[in-house]
Amino acid sequence: MKRILGVLFILVATPLLFITQRAIVAEIDVAETMKSNLAETVQFTAPSYELPIMMKDRDGDVFSEVYVEWRTPLPLPGIPLFAKQLFLESEDNQFYTHRGYDISAIIRAFIANSKTDRLQQGGSTITQQLIRMQYLTTDKTYERKIVELLYAAELEKQMTKDEILEAYLNEMYFGNRVYGIGAAATYYFNRPIQELNDAEIAFISAIPNNPSLYDPLVNFKGTKARQERLLDTMQKNDVITMKEAEQLKGMPIQLSLKTKINNHPMYSDYVMKEFKALIAQKEGLSKKMAYAENADEKKPLQIMLDERIAQVLREGIIIDTALHPIKQAADEKALSALLQPGNLQAGAAVIDNQTREIVSIFGGRDYVSPHFHRAFQAVRQPGSAIKPLLVYGPLFENHPYTEYTPVNSGPICIQSYCPKNVGGYTYGTTTIQEAFRHSHNTTAVRMLQLTGIDTAFSYLEPFAFQSVSSADMNYPAALGGLQKGVTPLELANAFTSFIDGTYSQPRAIRTVKNRQGTVLYEWNDERTSIWSPFTVATIRALMKDVVLNGTGKGVPYTPPYTGIKTGTTDHYKDLWTAGLNERYTTAVWLGYDTPSSIQFASQQKRHLQAIGELLKVYE
Repeated sequence: MKRILGVLFILVATPLLFITQRAIVAEIDVAETMKSNLAETVQFTAPSYELPIMMKDRDGDVFSEVYVEWRTPLPLPGIPLFAKQLFLESEDNQFYTHRGYDISAIIRAFIANSKTDRLQQGGSTITQQLIRMQYLTTDKTYERKIVELLYAAELEKQMTKDEILEAYLNEMYFGNRVYGIGAAATYYFNRPIQELNDAEIAFISAIPNNPSLYDPLVNFKGTKARQERLLDTMQKNDVITMKEAEQLKGMPIQLSLKTKINNHPMYSDYVMKEFKALIAQKEGLSKKMAYAENADEKKPLQIMLDERIAQVLREGIIIDTALHPIKQAADEKALSALLQPGNLQAGAAVIDNQTREIVSIFGGRDYVSPHFHRAFQAVRQPGSAIKPLLVYGPLFENHPYTEYTPVNSGPICIQSYCPKNVGGYTYGTTTIQEAFRHSHNTTAVRMLQLTGIDTAFSYLEPFAFQSVSSADMNYPAALGGLQKGVTPLELANAFTSFIDGTYSQPRAIRTVKNRQGTVLYEWNDERTSIWSPFTVATIRALMKDVVLNGTGKGVPYTPPYTGIKTGTTDHYKDLWTAGLNERYTTAVWLGYDTPSSIQFASQQKRHLQAIGELLKVYE
């Protein structure tokens, strides 16, 4: 009976196999007639995705990784032979001989699929799988399969076999937003693939077949079972011996998951902002956007910038920065402690005097990334902290005054504007030093009037305060009464001009490199002379006196020099201090996100403590 059934099956199956084969060959013939047109109509471009951004501190250590998908692309020679063999033997052992598709595999899949109502087996080569991953959908339909065959054949014309295999091994999905076998090694074992043993390589190679089913974080046993089946395939195909297969199966698998490095989000978030500004400048877009007269003119420029940024990110970049990790951590801890309890907030920045680099930045207590970053986004009126830059610096540049010159500090009215001193006090004749020491408002307005508003504001231009405009060019500006204000970072930047009289905008980024180490972008700022040596010496002497005898008493004096200028706004809504010692320049703002009065008497001490912490030196 069995023999009769066998004969009947052969009689029925043979015509079916012949018809099936002819149908498939016919489809292939149609595909062949279309292939000549594909070269002109189909151009395979690199897939659009962003590789991880790695940020390194001043010592070359990675402190932050920015990515949505974890990818670590590797050149084919950098991928171990055993890993390549695993996929070639299990997925496409005719890879180096077919033309992008394997007719025998398609026939086997067609027969298997004919037995059911669903399309299950694909008979896909590695080339077809790469086409599907990068250019087509994963829908299992016969129509899509034919398009896939056409694309696969064309891809093999445009790329070498090794290029296709390299792209395939780097594009495969390994679950948990991990793409590529190199990334899988570092994600699941926290080591580069070159340091994995063959059992570990086989283990991660088991995942792409069905990343949901073989997710080792959810179904470790299932992944291990598929690893062993892969090793059986390798043994069956004589790549390894049976003894070697059994040894590899018995080796322990111990996962060691990679965690995203995000040690200093306050600093890394600012770096990303500066990174975009760097590209805008180097691509010549920042000036064009600044001169754009309206939103319609600016929109296409912004699109160009966004496209260029996306292009750079797709390459995967390494950003070398000036971060001082020990100081950043210490500053964050100290300032956060000073702000407890309540809702008081702060923004601050610290700049290295010698390199003019941003070594520490504070975005606020309980900062969460990405969030409102008070160091460079909190625009607030600076109060008297602006006086060295807008009033006294220009005064000494244009008039033969010293800190000991007597001036009229009495009441003054300019038309309807009649400024008052803190506490409503009135004064007569004082020296510049006394007026600066106690921050007399009447003196500052009178000195601005003497210098002239246009002249005084011209000294602010090199600092490029983003929110300072012609609308601010009036006498209240002498007291920090600006329409919008400045940020802590901007004020710290400007105060670096009192280091030696020169200015170049302080930066956090040193270089932007691609993954091969080639420098793509770096700042090339030139220093501009702002103040004469006499003005620098006089302003520094005045700020030193503030620490020793004036509103800055309480700030620790660090020999050989420490000097600051304090500032408050109406009803004590903002507390400011800016200054420097021999090592650092800094500015700190204290206040509430929604402006409201601060209890000045209780918070002034904290404010001065804060700048004392920021000026501390950590080697």
